[in-house]
Amino acid sequence: MKPEIKIFQNTEEIANYLGTYLTELSQRKNEVFIALSGGNTPKTIFKTLSHQYQNKIDWSNLRFFWGDERCVPPTHRESNFGMTREHLFDFVPVSGDYIFRIKGELSAEQASTDYRNCILENVPLDKNIPQFDLILLGMGDDGHTASIFPHQINLWDSANICETATHPDTGQQRVTLTGNVINNAKQIIFLITGSNKSEKIKEILNEAPVSKNYPAALADKAKSLWLLDDKAANLIK
Repeated sequence: MKPEIKIFQNTEEIANYLGTYLTELSQRKNEVFIALSGGNTPKTIFKTLSHQYQNKIDWSNLRFFWGDERCVPPTHRESNFGMTREHLFDFVPVSGDYIFRIKGELSAEQASTDYRNCILENVPLDKNIPQFDLILLGMGDDGHTASIFPHQINLWDSANICETATHPDTGQQRVTLTGNVINNAKQIIFLITGSNKSEKIKEILNEAPVSKNYPAALADKAKSLWLLDDKAANLIK
């Protein structure tokens, strides 16, 4: 099975598609549980949402979480929460009561435990596993997603809600949702741009043997929607 794929000319078009999706979802449900992604692509998308969908999305119905976070303070330039606040939350009517960040200023173990408890207290369960309405994911040019990297791909199958992970190059510690939570979501949306991702996308979508080493390939394809720009999709069109 292959995921649903939509190809756009640029990140702005992806942002508008997602904005329309969130508008409809927020008007249909009183509580929408979303796990956000960090990275450059979401940053651009959040800028569009904050200005063009400020008065379209029913922000009061959204409950914000994250798929992963670096173990840095929320004011640090590498904080996924900090990036979202700077480019989205500062411009839209979101109550702080509905923002559930990973506390990257704690140790990795403390942050993971705190986030697990936060999710259990606030996110509905399905099959005794937290169930988000929507999880947004990116993909690195090494095939990682959330903060599950190829060298720690075993974290995907962890029975825990979240785990601590280590960046393979910098050694930076992170907190990440695991595959059992990601694949229990009602909808998974990948936001992927750039030609440096195109080879991995081709291998994953063609189910090449090497793709078994890529955490992004383990996301439930039946629930996945891949939003790609032309550059990311240039080997599959």
